[in-house]
Amino acid sequence: MKQILKAGIAALALAAIAPTFAQDVEETEGTVGWTPIALGLATPVQLPWGLNRWDVYGLDLNLFYSDAPDFAGLDFGGFATTVRRETKGIVFSALFNLGCEDVYGLRVTCGLNMCARTVKGVELGLISFRNSFYGFDAHLLGNAQRNQCGFQIGGLANVSAVESYGVSLAGISNLARTSYGLQLSAIFNMTDELHGAQIALVNYAKECPSGFQIGLVNIIMDNRIKVLPFVNGYF
Repeated sequence: MKQILKAGIAALALAAIAPTFAQDVEETEGTVGWTPIALGLATPVQLPWGLNRWDVYGLDLNLFYSDAPDFAGLDFGGFATTVRRETKGIVFSALFNLGCEDVYGLRVTCGLNMCARTVKGVELGLISFRNSFYGFDAHLLGNAQRNQCGFQIGGLANVSAVESYGVSLAGISNLARTSYGLQLSAIFNMTDELHGAQIALVNYAKECPSGFQIGLVNIIMDNRIKVLPFVNGYF
């Protein structure tokens, strides 16, 4: 117990003297420097002190909520985490992970993973929203993005507003404007333009330049035969 207590005091001391790592930055950037350790209850109640003031390159450990401009390393935010610029590393929270710019690495939550730009890596959670995603993810409710490239699993649905490359597995439905690869779901797949395969009870494609469908009802609107049972494809 004494050793654990000493280690905790040493970590707090290191965080407290982190201002020695401060760098000269423009005030508009919102930071005063960087720290290897940020410890506390919830930003800004932490060492070093300050909401959205310290880039963290190392360990960010807050019991309830962590908030940093730039982050690289291991981030544990208790209930939620926010990174206002780039995220690089491993991020854990119970309810919510927010990346305001690009995210690289692993993010895990029991709730929402959200990114305003591009995620490259692995995400696990309840539901996700991001601009673009590259890698592997699995969310209990589903995934939504503009562009997806990789392997995604959605308990209910996967939605790609523009393009989907790779494999999309869903409990109910996959939706994509243009699909390159495999859409596999229990109930319904839909795309404007199919370049690959759809497997579900009902499959719909407005156009199919190349590819096929397997299901009970298969619809390709630009085919000579628009609706076929069991198998439909490019002819």
